[in-house]
Amino acid sequence: MTDAKMKPVDVVIVGFGWTGAIMAKELSDAGLSVVALERGENRDTYPDGAYPTTLDELPNLARWKLFQNMSRSTFTFRQTMNATAVPYRQIGAFKPGEGVGGAGLHWSGLHWRVLPEELRLRSHYQERYGKNFIPKDMTIQDFGVSYEELEPLFDFQEKVFGTSGQAFRVKGQVVGPGNPFEADRSDNFPLPPQKVPYTANLFMKAAKAVGLHPFACPSANASGPYTNPYGCQMGPCNFCGYCSGYACYNYSKASPNVNILPALRRQPKFELRANANVLRINLDATKTRATGVTYVNHDGATVEQPADIVVAGTFAYNNARLLLLSGIGKAYDPTTGRGAVGKNIAYQMMSSLQMFFAPDTNINPFIGAGGTGVALDDYNGDHFDHGPLGFVGGAPVWCNPAGSKPISGIPVPDGTPTWGPRWKKAIKDSFVNTVSLDVHGANMVYRDCYVDLDPTYKDSFGQPLLRFTFDWKDNDIKMSRYVTSQIVKVGQAMNAKSMNVNVKPIGAHLDLRSYQTTHWAGGTPMGTDRDTSAVNRYLQCWDVPNVFVVGSSVFPIGIGYNPTGLACTLTYWAAKAIREQYVKRPGFLIA
Repeated sequence: MTDAKMKPVDVVIVGFGWTGAIMAKELSDAGLSVVALERGENRDTYPDGAYPTTLDELPNLARWKLFQNMSRSTFTFRQTMNATAVPYRQIGAFKPGEGVGGAGLHWSGLHWRVLPEELRLRSHYQERYGKNFIPKDMTIQDFGVSYEELEPLFDFQEKVFGTSGQAFRVKGQVVGPGNPFEADRSDNFPLPPQKVPYTANLFMKAAKAVGLHPFACPSANASGPYTNPYGCQMGPCNFCGYCSGYACYNYSKASPNVNILPALRRQPKFELRANANVLRINLDATKTRATGVTYVNHDGATVEQPADIVVAGTFAYNNARLLLLSGIGKAYDPTTGRGAVGKNIAYQMMSSLQMFFAPDTNINPFIGAGGTGVALDDYNGDHFDHGPLGFVGGAPVWCNPAGSKPISGIPVPDGTPTWGPRWKKAIKDSFVNTVSLDVHGANMVYRDCYVDLDPTYKDSFGQPLLRFTFDWKDNDIKMSRYVTSQIVKVGQAMNAKSMNVNVKPIGAHLDLRSYQTTHWAGGTPMGTDRDTSAVNRYLQCWDVPNVFVVGSSVFPIGIGYNPTGLACTLTYWAAKAIREQYVKRPGFLIA
């Protein structure tokens, strides 16, 4: 029963992060009436990023100002199918966002595309190494869309974000010292690369010395003043070091709030409602057509919003929960392998190196930006021969001086006590003399790693929490250990006083206490086979054709790069299909 029923609109979008904002702009530009519903607060650069109060680690990262309120809704976790899941009570291993802009307001800004072979990973590995190379319980599958189809949209998306970077090859011609492993591009980045901080420069020199191919990271932190195709303006980054976990006070970090929302506010057919927690997508009597959504507003009233098209644009795994709560698609069954909603959950397989230099080196790691730094792709994707190594997947590697903070940014050498005079001396010696390298590994997908609805725990609205069944697998740990062993050679070439190597041992289990990344993917995998995918190649639900799903939840595999670039480009891909095909002839875009 609802307390109110709103006027029907053409499109209702659930979630207003990057993907929801892109879809809102593209569909309102097409003349459709659009309502976007965001469960969190109405956030923006002002007041949430106001200087100088935004440059405070205590409220932002210690007390999670911009993140999900775990007391209202959370998730449960277990490592195996036979275990009992327990709630994620305190932010640790990952940091889900909440509020207008979503995770796009407080992300770091590393802005990647995707490797062409990752879009067809199963086919690629079978063609190169044979059908028996992929482990039996690894459920990787192709996306159903090619890099060539997506490339123009990657290019446009980078222009919307104001991405800073250096291309290697444009239209078949080498144009500069970019990433030699990168696929061909139709244009250069809209802005030149960020300046390379001292720490990343040390990494670049050492990587070249051992025969690798370092390049400046593609960054959504603007290297200069910029106006994007929507008319939204950005200011040049000043390397304050407060990116990940913070709203950028300088309008330098791309976000939905800076790069899209100002243009949307000029659209008379667009409306954004904050504090609107969507409970379900409503279906008609046939269960084959959505009629809109039901949500709870800021006053606690239950509201129905009728719409002709529903777009699920929540963060990662939450799209799977929304479909499960709404009875859309077939829930994944890990025992039989049937169903696809909840399937193919992926994370990242991280390791790191920390180099400690002499106390008078003065590397000054507090100077930085979320997307700045130097990376190398020699061990990403299938850029190296996996045949004799016995694992699937790879990892980009980077030195990303994002800005060390006074509370969380003080690593110390192995063997340092956790308190007392020796601990104090180690902190004093280390804070401005430390360089960190990250091995940002891909995490593959497996038959017994999935999400479903928890049978025990409920949120504050009385709905089942999402339950994760997930643990690390030896394949991904083997990959991480191999790549890390190669990067140790770079660390040694940097001639540090000492080095910490942080890598998971074989048999390690997921530990939710320490932060790793927020890069979850899967749960509503895309593909060309309705038996193994929740949405088709246009991100349209197989069973309910007027429901589309956008975000990293549609990835059928885990990728090496951060997911934002691919998630947003796939959103442009789906929006293009809606505008050019679905609106003209509503129904299934694939027979």
